[in-house]
Amino acid sequence: MAKRILITGAAGFLGSHLCDRFVNEGFHVIGMDNFITGDEINIEHLVGLPNFEFIKHDVTEFVKIEGDLHYILHFASPASPIDYLKIPIQTLKVGSLGTHNLLGLAKAKDARILIASTSEVYGDPLVHPQTEDYYGNVNTIGPRGVYDEAKRFQESITMAYHRFHGLETRIARIFNTYGPRMRLNDGRVIPAFMGQALRGENLTVFGDGSQTRSFCYVDDEVEGIYRLLFSDYVYPVNIGNPDEISILDFAKEIISMTNTDQKIIFKDLPVNDPIQRQPDITLAKKLLDWEPKIGRTEGMRITFNYFKSLPRERLYKKEHKDFSTHIKR
Repeated sequence: MAKRILITGAAGFLGSHLCDRFVNEGFHVIGMDNFITGDEINIEHLVGLPNFEFIKHDVTEFVKIEGDLHYILHFASPASPIDYLKIPIQTLKVGSLGTHNLLGLAKAKDARILIASTSEVYGDPLVHPQTEDYYGNVNTIGPRGVYDEAKRFQESITMAYHRFHGLETRIARIFNTYGPRMRLNDGRVIPAFMGQALRGENLTVFGDGSQTRSFCYVDDEVEGIYRLLFSDYVYPVNIGNPDEISILDFAKEIISMTNTDQKIIFKDLPVNDPIQRQPDITLAKKLLDWEPKIGRTEGMRITFNYFKSLPRERLYKKEHKDFSTHIKR
């Protein structure tokens, strides 16, 4: 019989691509999402397949799965500044209560669990590039702290379950990932720039644009996560693309690629916005024989074509979701 895997955050950007991968690999995939930030459109092509089922559920509540379960991928979480600044309590809960529930499920089912951590555990790093043994520089009470600390706690409780219960655990520290199915107006730099270019708006750069990011195409990211799940390594592993670029240079790339004549305008840098972000992937290369294969030029072209294909009403929609019912939770 096919191995059964639960993927939380299944209707999100990265979660939906992971569903695709495991369905194609012959697993029986159970997708779970509460659609706070996920979108049904991302998984509609999977509905009806014999090896895919979907459960609408909030993982901060008790999670029950009937029958055997062999693997869990915990990818449920708001992942963009717009999201976790609007729903800070839910962000903290999914990283703490949600992770606790899923670790308990993994223990009950004797399943291996991989949790999606993030480069944000490094905060505004004082070490560059960032290696897995760097403890980070995080403002616990700043506006971004709800996401950063949720993920740091997530790592801690995962390791506690591994050490105390002997649970099979894996931790992926995911750096900036992009590709089709990103939300156009989720506040992150790639959809922001591409949306502005498509609407004929000027591109907004925060600060002077000297801050750097490193962008990994989603297919490469999924491959790294897949290999990590089936590795024997229990400690965090950076999964990202070390090809670093300044935000200002990236804005210029977008203008050139889209063949538009927008200007670049500058606004104040958000509080605690990281100045540098670049993964050291030495460990991933050694342990997983993995490194990104898709260059930024190719990946951005695919992503831009995806955004161009969206219905016009989605292109001009300023907010993807109404979070009002979740803010006080």
